Amino acid sequence: MKIALALFTLFFSACTFAQEPQAIIIHAGTMFDGTGKVLHDVRIVVRRGKIESVKQHAGAVPDATYDLSRLTVMPGWIDTHVHITWHFDKNGRLADEKTESPARATLAEESNAWKTLLGGFTTVQSVGAPEDKDLREAIDEKLVPGPRILTALEPLSDPKLSVDEIRAYVKKAKADGADLIKIFASKSIRQGGGQTLSDEQLAAACGEAKQLGLRALVHAYVKAVGAASRAGCTQVEHGTLTDDDDLRTLAENHTYFDPQVGLVIHNYLDNKARYLGIGNYTEEGFAKMQEALPLNADLFKRALQIKGLKIVFGTDAVAGAHGHNAEEFIYHVKDGGQDPMAAMVSAHSLAAESLNLEKQIGTIAPDMQADIIALDGDPREDITAVRRVVFVMKDGSVYKNEAPIPPPAAKRHRK
Repeated sequence: MKIALALFTLFFSACTFAQEPQAIIIHAGTMFDGTGKVLHDVRIVVRRGKIESVKQHAGAVPDATYDLSRLTVMPGWIDTHVHITWHFDKNGRLADEKTESPARATLAEESNAWKTLLGGFTTVQSVGAPEDKDLREAIDEKLVPGPRILTALEPLSDPKLSVDEIRAYVKKAKADGADLIKIFASKSIRQGGGQTLSDEQLAAACGEAKQLGLRALVHAYVKAVGAASRAGCTQVEHGTLTDDDDLRTLAENHTYFDPQVGLVIHNYLDNKARYLGIGNYTEEGFAKMQEALPLNADLFKRALQIKGLKIVFGTDAVAGAHGHNAEEFIYHVKDGGQDPMAAMVSAHSLAAESLNLEKQIGTIAPDMQADIIALDGDPREDITAVRRVVFVMKDGSVYKNEAPIPPPAAKRHRK
């Protein structure tokens, strides 16, 4: 009996050992932890999709699975505002679901997700398309590769809805699987950006979202910015033509702010022929966007001066911009005057905090998800290094590894 028990214990232990997943070990030469701290010569151990340990001054790491000793390693970036399913059709125009086959639309959307992931973004918040749900689930189920997606599904935009109808709308969005509520409180900047929802309507939408445990993200310009903050909404987007008083209102109410400096408008201007004539993409609308470029840079500079204002990273990436999200960092630093490390943190721990995911992503630390990227260069010295993403890991799986191979160690001569 004792012999049988011993054999069973030995067999069970052997099986347990065999099932223990092998550790992935990363040697990082320079590492940004996601909160603004810089570590050197770091040994990162990853197991079961999470970070198991982080050790600084590790010296040589002969057992490294990935030698990133000549690169800048950091958490995967988080983009808090994209439209991941927007794409161009076979004729090069903004796709219309009424005229495009579902199969082709699906392939284009999967392509957007893949490009975004390879660009270093391991989490995105997509704010406004029912199609997001299927793509989110396909990525979660590992059917296709892509960033972690949080989605608002269908945005709230009808100004004719009553307060009760708005509350019902929010409840339905929650039941349909929305991760947050997207609210249009203003017209497009192409139409001047005037406020479209009343203060009472905003309070109903954001109050109901909060009661249901959802965040509320608001498209707002001019005076709608302050109105959304006073209504208790979680995050305000854009903000063009906003004055400093309303920026201070955002800070006082702890409302996250996501102003875009350049990527989205430059993308529209570069792809004008693909958008022109669709909806409010008119000649006048494009002229308004061109006029907004210096206004957005000025807004960003003013926002940086507001004490306590939490500025998160978001691109508003639409068709044509997916995979190029990191260009917005360059606009933030070169046109907006942001410190490069602050720009990184805005897409790391601060962005994670805005999503209520600060205990899961946005930082390289034990027990966090293993979302890790590496750049060939240091963005503190050259912000264009964000274009050179050579390593991408999400949830412990590596999707890109173009890290340069270190030269062989010099042989030691025996005395």
